[in-house]
Amino acid sequence: MKWYINVLKNYAVGKGRARRKEYWMFVLFNFIIAFVLGFIEAILGGPGIMGQIYNLAVLVPAICVGVRRMHDTDHSGWFLLIPIYNLILAVREGQRGDNRFGSDPKADIATAA
Repeated sequence: MKWYINVLKNYAVGKGRARRKEYWMFVLFNFIIAFVLGFIEAILGGPGIMGQIYNLAVLVPAICVGVRRMHDTDHSGWFLLIPIYNLILAVREGQRGDNRFGSDPKADIATAA
């Protein structure tokens, strides 16, 4: 859950790199929250407004973490728009060491510990 909250706190930065773990944990928790909201709305018989509001609220953070994930693989954020290739890049390990988008997030965590 800390990865999900971390993305929401830092989405406005737009620079830097996102590790695979940060990206995929955000995707996982985003899916779980959307599923739970949809389930609750289905039980209540609502029109789905809560789910739409939630999806709108996390749209920009989701795009930002996706762009930072592309940066970790040393690709421009525009690669997020290429359908299958962006999934391949999101699954692939990030570039080791510094690249043109910032320092290695794995190395930053290792030096902090």
